[in-house]
Amino acid sequence: MSLLVVGLSHRSAPVSVLERASLAGGTQAKLLQDALAAEPAAEAAALATCNRIELYADVDKFHAGVAELSTLLAQHSGVGLDELTPYLYVHYEDRAVHHLFSVACGLDSMVVGEGQILGQIKDALARGQELHTAGRLLNDLFQQALRVGKRAHSETGIDRAGQSLVTFGLEQLAAGEDVAEWARGKRALVIGAGSMSSLAAATLARAGVAEIAVANRTRARAERLVEILGQPGGTGVAARAVEMAAVPDELTRADIVVSCTGATGLVLTAEVVAGALGLPHEPVRAAPAGNDGPVRLALLDLAMPRDIDGAAGHLDGVRLVDIESLAEASADAPMASDVDQVRTIVADEVAAFGAAQRAAHITPTVVALRAMAADVVAGEIARLDGRLPGLDTKQRAEITQTVRRVVDKLLHAPTVRVKQLASEPGGAGYADALRELFDLDPQTVAAVSRADLNDPNRGRS
Repeated sequence: MSLLVVGLSHRSAPVSVLERASLAGGTQAKLLQDALAAEPAAEAAALATCNRIELYADVDKFHAGVAELSTLLAQHSGVGLDELTPYLYVHYEDRAVHHLFSVACGLDSMVVGEGQILGQIKDALARGQELHTAGRLLNDLFQQALRVGKRAHSETGIDRAGQSLVTFGLEQLAAGEDVAEWARGKRALVIGAGSMSSLAAATLARAGVAEIAVANRTRARAERLVEILGQPGGTGVAARAVEMAAVPDELTRADIVVSCTGATGLVLTAEVVAGALGLPHEPVRAAPAGNDGPVRLALLDLAMPRDIDGAAGHLDGVRLVDIESLAEASADAPMASDVDQVRTIVADEVAAFGAAQRAAHITPTVVALRAMAADVVAGEIARLDGRLPGLDTKQRAEITQTVRRVVDKLLHAPTVRVKQLASEPGGAGYADALRELFDLDPQTVAAVSRADLNDPNRGRS
């Protein structure tokens, strides 16, 4: 196993870099295809969220792999390599496994314990499978990461260590008040209809807002979200879809705005917000104005790159919470004792995954050895038939079974032991030793590996 991950996140890079380095869906596909075409990489998968971009690959050369993956991230993110490099982190082999498992459990999230990352990991795996860039290693890795993440959430109270980004953002807007008390009766505008915006709309509805307007570039998706919110047995909130062009008018009626779109530019400028509130748009001051007074409009920007002009937060009566301020607020959040339990789970799962991968590495060699032994038995039985043609069917079957039992008993202990040894750290060389001792044909071993890799039931989430 030569797993390598190169990436950047809210822990390694400032928001100003992260929002410029974000990857759109089509860009991710091209990134994966280019990574697979690069010489050091045999497999590739990308995990891209609003505050994380990571490229995973199975490489045969560490230094060449780091250089190639870093270059590809720079090319496809639009941030120059010289500027991007200081913010990149690199993890290799077991450390790479440990990193992804920690990410899956929410330990590396901006808000510790959030569960949305599991869906994003699942999407990354599905994309790699669809593009045929994820092979045996990455399929196993990402599927196990999903299982580890689910185990952490089911066996511990990691959910109590933090809230989802949406909930945490609303708590910051409420500034110490109970979110339900703060939101009750207010009118909300949700811009965007993707997974994050849908979660925000549902959270606001449960909190008791009086009305939700949903604006999206594609009207049909906004209408679909409105339909979900209004389904029988749902939240019962009054919801309606509006055109993006109507957003300035909706701002004049809204108390809360949540925005999370895939736009590359600003969706709400300070001028538009000021106009909706009947304020003159003044030059940005050093500190937000109006935060000590009554809040007329609460803005939550969950997009990366940002949707809402930071200058809007300096307007009188406006409170703005964005990804950057959420990162600062969550840095001081108390860590639940459950985090230690999750770290133990991650450590155990990393060890188990490494052992399983090392054991799997020797399996084709063991299969090839047993196939060779079966060929030897068949050849000897055929030779016996030629020398003792008078054997009846029962006698021949008994001799054949006896010879097979002898071979199986001779091979049993060595093959079981070599699998145990191979699963331990540093055990990769046992497969080579086995091939050398028994003079196994490398092509036969490779054929077994290919058959396992091409198994249609393998690597499907």
